[in-house]
Amino acid sequence: MPKILYEKRNKIGYITFNNPEKANILDRQTSDEISEAWNIVWEDRDVRAVILTGTGDRHFCAGHNLALPPGVTAEERDRIRTEAIFSPLAGSVNGARIGADGRLGDHYPQIWKPVIGAINGWAAGAGFYLMLTSTDIRIASREHARFKFALLSQGWVGGGPGATYLTRQVAYADAMRILLSDEPFDAAEALRINLINEVVPHDKLIERAEEIATQIAAQPPLAVRMMKEFIIRFRDIPITEAWRVQTLMNTLLTQLTTDGDEGRAAFVEKRAPNFTGGVRQKGEGYPELSEEEWERLDKIRRDIL
Repeated sequence: MPKILYEKRNKIGYITFNNPEKANILDRQTSDEISEAWNIVWEDRDVRAVILTGTGDRHFCAGHNLALPPGVTAEERDRIRTEAIFSPLAGSVNGARIGADGRLGDHYPQIWKPVIGAINGWAAGAGFYLMLTSTDIRIASREHARFKFALLSQGWVGGGPGATYLTRQVAYADAMRILLSDEPFDAAEALRINLINEVVPHDKLIERAEEIATQIAAQPPLAVRMMKEFIIRFRDIPITEAWRVQTLMNTLLTQLTTDGDEGRAAFVEKRAPNFTGGVRQKGEGYPELSEEEWERLDKIRRDIL
């Protein structure tokens, strides 16, 4: 039985944890299947937004499977972990296999398409980290969503990027309370600390996620992709440098895609735009200009700016 369900409807990809009897945990099969789902939505041009959720009303994802694999002793597991400190496997990053996003591994990728987390139940441990790293907009079930860092109370700080990302997404005092007390909290508290965007009744959870995904899917797909990539890649660099990158990205979009023209035309014609994500063919260079023509263009440029 698949532990990750994937389907596509109306330009929206749906990734669903599907092991409710085992709290939708991240065992090896689940990790492999969700990694493949991320690869699919990354490369499928027809997918413009993603909804990530879990089956049932108890667990979004309760973290990693902490039980030993069949035939593996505790001593063998501990030795493997120690060896990995000095000799990590090829094709891995911080102990995780490289998936769609080479920086964060197959568990916690950041794909260049918007991901809406529909948090239907417990997001704990690795499930909590996955929500922090891989979702951009988060809607939580009022009745069932619960959150827990879930490792400090076991004597760990965690091998995943949870603590790293949490302190960048909520206020310092709220992050430290979550990390140091390791107490669970509900959707209302998650909303208060700005960890999530909205709290809705459980029976409206997917419907609300679909409303947001549909709105995003109607936007120009290449611009959406580049906006997300810009924020993720360049949010920690100096403002002047980030602005320069943003300007270069905007030039690429206006010069090399068809959606820039479509957006302007739709605005002038007072109609809804039809964004296709089309790109332009390479064309001939601009003709040489006379001195008078250069002066005219320079005056226009200065007048515009």
